[in-house]
Amino acid sequence: MVKHAFHHVSHWVFDLDNTLYPPQARLFDQIEQRMTRYVMETLNLTRPEADRLRKTYWAEYGTTLAGLMRVHGIDPARYLVEVHDISLDHLERDSDLAAHIADLPGRRIVYTNGSAPYAERVLEARGLAGLFDAVYGVEHADFRPKPEREAFEAVFARDGVEPARAAMFEDDPRNLAAPHQMGMRTVHVAPDRHDAEHIHHHTDNLTEFLSQLT
Repeated sequence: MVKHAFHHVSHWVFDLDNTLYPPQARLFDQIEQRMTRYVMETLNLTRPEADRLRKTYWAEYGTTLAGLMRVHGIDPARYLVEVHDISLDHLERDSDLAAHIADLPGRRIVYTNGSAPYAERVLEARGLAGLFDAVYGVEHADFRPKPEREAFEAVFARDGVEPARAAMFEDDPRNLAAPHQMGMRTVHVAPDRHDAEHIHHHTDNLTEFLSQLT
């Protein structure tokens, strides 16, 4: 029974993008376009060159930002503001998801590789504002990104997360490896199943999955 697997959990950690809203919203398409434009303008590259570099840094460093900081020393604060300045007009409020999150026993937080102000905007647009005890962005991990274990450790230390009593919900399977190693219950939230030892559960419907826990 799924509920029994979470009986010990008192700290619920949620990723943001493509986790607390469906991938069909395609917000990250807008973000990726703004990332590419930022790389073009900052490094004086053509669009194909910038797009290729963006993807390379994401694969090698966990985020495009991490690669830009490490290789080019770019200002992360300016980058985060520019790439997250996107339209949220087509996001829909989800009262069912809100109700199930509100019913989770214990402390609830959001932890994203994006920025906390961007996350707050998304939560407001989804009707999820006020449900979480804290919202953390990459800035709270000193700009170290998931999937780096040190990034999780920094955020969890800040919030007081006890991994052995915590669960992590995330769309990127890479970002569940460290939480699993730390002793967390892991849930992969995505349309396509990804079988790996560090993933305990998979769902393509977060609302339905949470309904089994409350």
